[in-house]
Amino acid sequence: MGDGDGDGAAVERAVGVEEEGERRFGEFVAVRRHGYVAELALDRPKAMNAVSTDMARSVAAACAALAADRDVRVVVVTSTHERAFCVGADLKERNSFSDADLVRQRPVARAAYTGVLELPMPTVAAVHGFALGGGCELALACDLIVADRTAVMGLPEVSVGVIPGGGGTQLLPRRVGAARAAELIFTARRLEAEEARELGLVDQLVEEGRDRGEALALAARIAENSPVGLRAAKRALRLGQGLDLRAGLEVEDAAWRSVAFSGDRAEGVAAFNEKRKPDWPGE
Repeated sequence: MGDGDGDGAAVERAVGVEEEGERRFGEFVAVRRHGYVAELALDRPKAMNAVSTDMARSVAAACAALAADRDVRVVVVTSTHERAFCVGADLKERNSFSDADLVRQRPVARAAYTGVLELPMPTVAAVHGFALGGGCELALACDLIVADRTAVMGLPEVSVGVIPGGGGTQLLPRRVGAARAAELIFTARRLEAEEARELGLVDQLVEEGRDRGEALALAARIAENSPVGLRAAKRALRLGQGLDLRAGLEVEDAAWRSVAFSGDRAEGVAAFNEKRKPDWPGE
């Protein structure tokens, strides 16, 4: 996973349970459960996780399964390759495509990126090594990005005659601002980890080999909170982006009303008053 040998124990301590087995989605994607945290592992090491048509289908299928699983409170996207998170679209496959092939593949590829973006629970990307093009976009589709010091991120699509097509032109400006996003996309330049952190592209910068462990530990802390509250908070954050303040507050109010009379709200108030840890019903 690109991490040190001690990460497994650290993750177990942070999450509170051992891994609960692995479910495969096609050849290139694995989902592992750590209690209420699900790990979606990109697992095409021979191609540095380049997103082929088959891999895109697998990512979309895994996300559909996770979205429907009410026991999952947080998803962490990781990589099994030691030197890369994901290098983007599989250009070797694309080189063999006719125009008709490319048209047919477009909705398949798009479903992978929107699958991650539209997960209803909080998501964390664990990035090390190369996260370029579609790989950077998979990270951008997550709510939070944890990267180690080997991370190299960028959207180089214009250098090969296309544009970011997995959400990059819309998600990058929301993180770093419109002018900075334009500069990064127009120049196709790569960002080292430190600069990515300074610009706000990365939320947490950790030592080499610690991205997966720290991302899972962060997810475990998030997962201690109400699953109903987490999903509603994410919905309010996402739907409120780009709205004026008055409209944004209406989005927030609608999200509040969706949780105010929930079992989680009742349990949270009771647990606070009884000075105990909540046992969230998740409804």
